[in-house]
Amino acid sequence: MEERGIAKFDFVYVIGDAYVDHPSFGHAIISRLLEAHGYTVGIISQPDWRDKKSIEIYGEPRLAFLITGGNMDSMVNHYSVSKRPREKDAFTPGGVMGRRPDYATVVYGNLIRQSYKKTPILIGGVEASLRRLGHYDYWSNKVKRSILLDSGADILMYGMGERSILALAEALDSQIAVEDITFVDGTVYKTRKKEDIYDAVFLPEFETIRQEKESYARSFYTQYCNTDPFSGKRLVEEYPNQVYVVQNPPSKPLTRQELDDVYQLPYQRACHPSYEALGGVEAISEVKFSLSSSRGCFGGCSFCALTFHQGRILQSRSQESLLREAEILTKETDFKGYIHDVGGPTANFRFPACEKQLQEGVCPKKQCLFPEPCKNLKADHRDYLSLLRKLRSLPGVKKVFIRSGIRFDYLLADSDRTFLKELCEYHVSGQLKVAPEHISDKVLKCMGKPKAAVYHQFAREYRAMNQKLGKKQYLVPYLMSSHPGSTLKEAVELAEFLRELGYMPQQVQDFYPTPSTISTCMYYTGLDPRTMQPVYVARNPHEKAMQRALIQYRDPKNYHLVKEALLKTGRQDLIGYDKNCLIRPGNEAEIPRRQEAKGKGKRRKIRNVHKKKN
Repeated sequence: MEERGIAKFDFVYVIGDAYVDHPSFGHAIISRLLEAHGYTVGIISQPDWRDKKSIEIYGEPRLAFLITGGNMDSMVNHYSVSKRPREKDAFTPGGVMGRRPDYATVVYGNLIRQSYKKTPILIGGVEASLRRLGHYDYWSNKVKRSILLDSGADILMYGMGERSILALAEALDSQIAVEDITFVDGTVYKTRKKEDIYDAVFLPEFETIRQEKESYARSFYTQYCNTDPFSGKRLVEEYPNQVYVVQNPPSKPLTRQELDDVYQLPYQRACHPSYEALGGVEAISEVKFSLSSSRGCFGGCSFCALTFHQGRILQSRSQESLLREAEILTKETDFKGYIHDVGGPTANFRFPACEKQLQEGVCPKKQCLFPEPCKNLKADHRDYLSLLRKLRSLPGVKKVFIRSGIRFDYLLADSDRTFLKELCEYHVSGQLKVAPEHISDKVLKCMGKPKAAVYHQFAREYRAMNQKLGKKQYLVPYLMSSHPGSTLKEAVELAEFLRELGYMPQQVQDFYPTPSTISTCMYYTGLDPRTMQPVYVARNPHEKAMQRALIQYRDPKNYHLVKEALLKTGRQDLIGYDKNCLIRPGNEAEIPRRQEAKGKGKRRKIRNVHKKKN
């Protein structure tokens, strides 16, 4: 501050992550953007939330405090789906756990309020965005109030915050009182003046959704249908004592030039140098040599929060912007010639799903790819192919991978198979990971995913293309257990599919009810908010363990769970010595002994190796 002649920062930005100056980190984009528009920003990374002095080090900012819980929701960051503490935090130097509190945005906001009673506080990031109105919180198993109220903040920015932060900065710099800034798209504010709220849809009162699951489901779906920046309405949620939380319509998407400008800001593309002695920040290794080509997703998966956060309108960077960034990567001293990814939420989306979306927005109650591709869908990979070809030809680039995932149903909707050919020929290294998620059409319908037949068709075409190219490359399917709609019967179907495939996943993703997804609403209410029809939900931990075990039925330690599931579903035909059986009858008691003996054998071998070395 002294070197730059800064007596007082315009904004003090409190962040839950380590400070990484890279455009894959929200705090880097917001701080660089503010700086580019003439504002000064001081970062306080992972303050000690038990000591209010930790947020007093810069003093009071001229305009406002900013808060983000981090690139991930702090509760997802801390706990697995079984609510067990995770062992490391990829967004903290050295992976150390415990450097941020649970519900970080709320804790940081209240910490600031202890010292600065009247200073404006603006919150944003994924944690705030997905908790902006009353929401079901899996970790406490409660419907919680808007995070705006619990954090003590004045304004919440939801979605991608470039437009809203600049509008708020300009308003505050113009000396407009923070309580009067009620007009910025992409923000949520609180008020007691009902008469000042105009052109709005009033949601059920918070006390009603807290007590009635059906009302919660209806309220959630109203929110879901108002996430589009062109058609979305202003939403209001009433709380006790006549407090109103008002969500303004979403911000308009950035133009291609505006998105290019964001990615051309002077990022250092590294974590702060002070972290190197602590082992660096693992999260940057995943993105350091990757290119983010787009944001937003019209895929519409029920379990994904992208509709609520980034929206369904696809925004993409120009090829020129991406090539400039790629050239910067090739000059990094530790660049080995491999670009790890070129993509976004979905790699092979480069344009809005149809031409009308940039003028009229997305259809509120229709999906672009589900249950079938819309007749207005433009499935075209030519621009993406052109980009990949240019990247492959850059000096110093050996290989360009695609790791952020492709939508195989979108690929199949394109009548030209050139992309599939070049994907197999140049952009896969032995295995291609795709996400059918399940194989039961009943469950896939709940997930908002295409029918199983679509995945089977893609698998056939992928296999045929690799044979034609003379390559031995495989599909690795991502699968999810215990999603709403999945009973043990559907879990057995999935196990049979894996048997036919001859594949056992090393890892299984058990459904995780994160805030503000359709699937989480199903999990909590037992209703599909789109139809208000009942949905089966596996909530019992033992049943969830059986569903997960069926996906890994070959693992001996899962024997008891698999056998119990097969007996419960009347599928004794899958217990036996036939090639179609999942497990052998055997003596259950022998399974643990076999494992124990196997473990002892390994330990003996290890001891013998040590003896030889000594």
